[in-house]
Amino acid sequence: MLDDDLVASVRGRAAIHDRENTYFADDLADLRAAGYLGALVPESLGGAGLSLRELCHEQARLAGAAPATALAVNMHHVWTGVGRYLHERGDDSLDWLLAEAARGEVFGFGYSEAGNDLVLLGSRTEARPDGEGGYTFHGRKIFTSNSPGWTRLGVMGLDTTTDPDDPRIVHAFITRDGGGFEILDDWDTLGMRASQSCTTLLDGARAPADRVMRRIAPGPSLDPYVLGIFTSFEILLASVYAGIADRALALAVETVGRRTSMKTGRAYSQDPDIRWRIATATLAQDGVWPQIDHLAGALDAEPARGEDRGARWFRDTAGLKVRVTETARQVVDEAIRCSGGSTYFNRSELGRLYRDVLAGIFHPSDDESAHSTVAQSLLGPVQD
Repeated sequence: MLDDDLVASVRGRAAIHDRENTYFADDLADLRAAGYLGALVPESLGGAGLSLRELCHEQARLAGAAPATALAVNMHHVWTGVGRYLHERGDDSLDWLLAEAARGEVFGFGYSEAGNDLVLLGSRTEARPDGEGGYTFHGRKIFTSNSPGWTRLGVMGLDTTTDPDDPRIVHAFITRDGGGFEILDDWDTLGMRASQSCTTLLDGARAPADRVMRRIAPGPSLDPYVLGIFTSFEILLASVYAGIADRALALAVETVGRRTSMKTGRAYSQDPDIRWRIATATLAQDGVWPQIDHLAGALDAEPARGEDRGARWFRDTAGLKVRVTETARQVVDEAIRCSGGSTYFNRSELGRLYRDVLAGIFHPSDDESAHSTVAQSLLGPVQD
């Protein structure tokens, strides 16, 4: 879906947005015009009908041009991924979201909270019943990508009012024109600057009854809505960081072929130490895409095959996210070491990729959470 001219335009603006700490509104307009917001939406609902596996490769291309743009758009794609996940399993509760995405609505992801290491299993935000089947939300959300651009925001909060003995996590959507929120101008970060993932204060933002998607007990859940969020988030996120590593490796190869050693008079591409570093990065990166393709393809094929990995999806996709983001950091680091001191300047694309790739350690599942998930899948829960 992303033709070379579009990718080139996005790449040409990336350094400007990074330097000026501005939102990628121009990129978003081009992506919307290309129908990219509906990439995962089935054709029957007005979208392009790409598979998750196909979108991963599109996202990697976008990330190679502008990582922050790809990361922020990724959060929109997570929601269409959830909608598609449910749709393919006979649940039409998010078909409205798929149709709206195909029409150009932008979906944001308002779930992250400071200090909430439960992630999807609990919330510091209050979800208060409005008496009409809907909820108002009250809390502080961080890392809300697409803050200047979202028109629909998925949110999560805890309802302790309806039944204090049976609290429920409420998943719902609010609209930008519905009010009840404030977006802080606080996104001044090391990397991923154009994503403008600002803090969002919810103070009465209302989701009507028909936009309340789930009321789920806190704690681990195999509800398809939760599984859809987790798997879509982890797999698509991995593709963004794989794209960053692909680009860094390509830049390193280009750079060492261009630079000449005063000591030998030969290109650095002939230096055995440089060659070893390039090979090390490539050996690591070569293992990434088979993993992404396998898991994305398995998720795509699961409904037709009548399969259901269930809880195993948490282990598989959390592990994928950690392996890919850690590999991406290693690849970019090797690329930097090969390419010389010019990469230390902000004007360097490799220097920007170095700053952007660091964000991978902060996304869920983090290293500690993934290890806990894997350990529990093999050894069971920790005994009291």
